[in-house]
Amino acid sequence: MLALRPNCECCDRDLPGESAGAMICSFECTFCADCAEAVLRGCCPNCGGELVRRPVRPAAKLAAHPASTLRVRRKVPCSPAA
Repeated sequence: MLALRPNCECCDRDLPGESAGAMICSFECTFCADCAEAVLRGCCPNCGGELVRRPVRPAAKLAAHPASTLRVRRKVPCSPAA
């Protein structure tokens, strides 16, 4: 099950479990759509993987399977992956 991290690793924007504006890679690195497109150009700066839209967990399922509350931030500023 996806952790549904609560924030963008670049700008720390809130990305609740029902957010349609969250992007993830296969390792669940999480970014807002703005950072994923404008800054990262669709490529994860951590692993080099493709960033795709994170699925939205239905509200009824969020009650039993809540999103993570652990906020993750990059130690260095976001820049396009090499």
